[in-house]
Amino acid sequence: MEEVILLAPEIITDRLILSRLSVADTEDLFAYRSLPEVCRYQSWAPTTLQDAADFIESLASTEFDTPGTWFQLGVRFRGSGDLIGDLGVHFMEDGKQVEIGFTLAPALQRQGLATEAVVGLLDHLFGALGKHRVTASIDPRNTASVGLANRVGMRQEAHFVQSLWFNGRWVDDLLFAVLASEWNRRH
Repeated sequence: MEEVILLAPEIITDRLILSRLSVADTEDLFAYRSLPEVCRYQSWAPTTLQDAADFIESLASTEFDTPGTWFQLGVRFRGSGDLIGDLGVHFMEDGKQVEIGFTLAPALQRQGLATEAVVGLLDHLFGALGKHRVTASIDPRNTASVGLANRVGMRQEAHFVQSLWFNGRWVDDLLFAVLASEWNRRH
């Protein structure tokens, strides 16, 4: 039986390529996603290489821009193709709204790479896909992600107090958003 490869965008920025995760990414994904400083704010954290492989495999049949699904894009260096992070993209049921999440290996933070990746993704979502609104849900203790949301032009719309049960306790949740009309005015 012939293997079917589902289409996903390849978004190219100055230094990065955003593309579908593959089984070849298992070790790199595990290396940064299993770090305590990364998984403390994540709803998914692999404890073994097999967890990372299973996660990638679970996404294999998902097509980009399918309402009601999550899609994970790998963030790679353009020259080497090395995986350095990933972007979660949740396509809402209405087909016009998207929730995003972002993870970057700690050793590569504070170099503008996450900002570049998220701007590339937002350009694609608002441009090629014509989405209306993009949101991000962020733990307020995750100051790096709050800063990233602000840098890319998302506005804080809400601060929900103790609204999520996470890792055995109630935590706050910040909701950031940007509309296509706002994005297009600035870009």
